[in-house]
Amino acid sequence: MTLHPKYITNTAGKKQAVVLTIDEYAHLMGELEELEDIRLYDKVKSKKEVSVDLENYLKKRKSKKH
Repeated sequence: MTLHPKYITNTAGKKQAVVLTIDEYAHLMGELEELEDIRLYDKVKSKKEVSVDLENYLKKRKSKKH
């Protein structure tokens, strides 16, 4: 998507804010959410933790309660 930002400037001409269409804003927010998901996935995958399948986890948990 190509963005078409509109800038709000102060009296000196310095940019103070950006105005986007709702569609542009929604697109950017979707992209940001996807990027956050990718970063979280990468963070989780980089950990050197041992994984256990659900069936074995539940068996271990049940045996600890008794």
